[in-house]
Formats: sequence, structure tokens, C-alpha cells
Amino acid sequence: MTETVSPPLTGKALLQKVKELSHLSSREKARRCGYQTIGKNNQARVNLSDFYEALLAARGISLGTESAKDGRGREPTYRVSVHKNGQIVIGATYTEKMGLKPGDEFEIKLGYKHIHLIQIDKSADASKADDDDDDEAAYEEG
Repeated sequence: MTETVSPPLTGKALLQKVKELSHLSSREKARRCGYQTIGKNNQARVNLSDFYEALLAARGISLGTESAKDGRGREPTYRVSVHKNGQIVIGATYTEKMGLKPGDEFEIKLGYKHIHLIQIDKSADASKADDDDDDEAAYEEG
């Protein structure tokens, strides 16, 4: 169980406090502004990531990180690993970002140390199938 030492400063109060603490290290500034939690074994941890995000927000800068989350609090990392059964799972965050739907198909091309997934265009396949049907019909007539 982790608990926050004091409520973290935000907005103008955070900017003012950081200005007052300009002579200190970033880690110490974050700690004194309340971006520290007490975790297991009463060990203090400074959360620099939240501190920097709060500083940017206080200055009116948004990195748009909230929209990248997948609903479970995790952010996409653009990395995957091979599971014990040999499968690689891409994840809904990426497939939604690409607008993929169940049933979409891909051609797999293997390289030396990479895999390319090339989406198969169903409309192109349908028109190709129509062309093949026309060729067969012409052959049967002749």
C-alpha cells in the first residue's frame, strides 16, 4: 500500500514553489512539492513523471497523453514480446488506432529481423476475383 506524504501542488502554487526552490535538484523540488509517496517498507519514492506533467499542465502545455491510454491505465509502448505459445499479441490500442475491425486480414512478410503486416484490401480482392471470373467465362465460351 502506498500513501502520499502531502497533497501535491498544482497550477500557480506549483510554479511559485518551483521558483522558490530553483537552487535545488529536480528530485528535491518534486519531493518538496508533494510528488512523493511512501511505499512498502516505509520507503519514500519521488514521482518525477507526475511532477513534470503537473509542471507542463501549470504552464498550459498538454502532451495529450490521456487519449493514448487503453482504458486500463497503461499507455501504448509500441513493443510486444513473444508468448510461451509462440504468439505475438498486438493489442486493442493499436488496432483501434488503425481503425481495424474483426475479420480484417493481413499478409505476413518475414524479414531478417522484422515482420511486416500488410493489410489485404478486400475491395481489391473482390475486383480481382471478378476479373478471374470474367477470364474463366471467356475461356469457357471460346
